[in-house]
Amino acid sequence: MPRQAHFGLGPARLMWIAALAALICSAATVVRRPPVVPVQTRPRARDLATGKILVARRSLVDPNFAETVILLVQHDDEGTAGLIINRQTKIPLSKLSQEMDSAKGRTDRLYSGGPVQPAGIMALLRSRTKPDDAKAVVQDLYVISSKAALEKTVASGAAASTFRIYLGYAGWDAGQLAWELRMDAWDVLPANPGIVFDAHPETLWPRLAEEESMQLVFLNPGYRSGAACCRMYSSTRSVPGPM
Repeated sequence: MPRQAHFGLGPARLMWIAALAALICSAATVVRRPPVVPVQTRPRARDLATGKILVARRSLVDPNFAETVILLVQHDDEGTAGLIINRQTKIPLSKLSQEMDSAKGRTDRLYSGGPVQPAGIMALLRSRTKPDDAKAVVQDLYVISSKAALEKTVASGAAASTFRIYLGYAGWDAGQLAWELRMDAWDVLPANPGIVFDAHPETLWPRLAEEESMQLVFLNPGYRSGAACCRMYSSTRSVPGPM
């Protein structure tokens, strides 16, 4: 179950969108299943860092995180915070126009960032220069969590290809995410701003999951050919025995 850890980074508290966020994020019981593919190598806690990207394994069935891709925006001794980057909502940015005049007419969509504090918002911005009140995540990628900085960025006309707003976030207490790695819940990818602003977020998880699955199959000595991966991940998600 996601927990609300205490982080130095806090989402802006805009309570007037609480009703919208409540339609998107809901609590659910965590159910863990064993990994679908036995492999020689697996992500470890030392692979975790700010800027890394989590890809949910097919065995992760918690509805809060199933089929998600998450950017870690903070990882330290206190815990971990991240934003789900592939759950685009149907809510246009213009819904924020009551608080931000510059949001009027914006048709780009808000994202569901996670189940923690769904009434708050954060934003990710790709910029060559560090914006005021922003925190660097990796390379030219920044996270914005103050209302003033959000208003300024929207007013600047930042495009959806470099600027996205998220309702809520995902949070783990210290050691919790490392435990989930041991349970084979996640794959950990290197930092990559291009993934964060992928033009087709609705297909991002299956594309990344398939890529990781193929790599795991080739690493597993029980499978002798790449053809096995094509049969392994069918629409029914059945898993054949070793070839």
